[in-house]
Amino acid sequence: MTAELECVVLDCPDPRELAEFYQGLLGGKVNQVDPRWNIDDDWATLHTPAGFVLAFQRVATYRRPRWPAPEHPQQFHFDFRVVDLDVAERQVLTLGGTVLDRDRGWRVYADPAGHPFCLLPNRST
Repeated sequence: MTAELECVVLDCPDPRELAEFYQGLLGGKVNQVDPRWNIDDDWATLHTPAGFVLAFQRVATYRRPRWPAPEHPQQFHFDFRVVDLDVAERQVLTLGGTVLDRDRGWRVYADPAGHPFCLLPNRST
């Protein structure tokens, strides 16, 4: 069997807010018309310039991950490579992200729903 990844779906309390957060980081279009999904108050999508689709679904009983606490596991995280960590960090904070860790050679943040993600330095630095 060969499968094709259609999208990555993140649980959250506010789908539109999280879609707009990742749009601020990655670019793209929130809730682009697409016959694969019905958009409503409980579901939002982000079509990125790279062609990937992220989707966000409302979960009424959503529990935020607490990095790195295993009793509230992160379950998964994104790694984003950036040209300038300091510039990217300012953008993340302006968009509503929070710093989790800066002491690893890369930086760990949480999106507004608490999902951890990493910013990695450009390979040439």
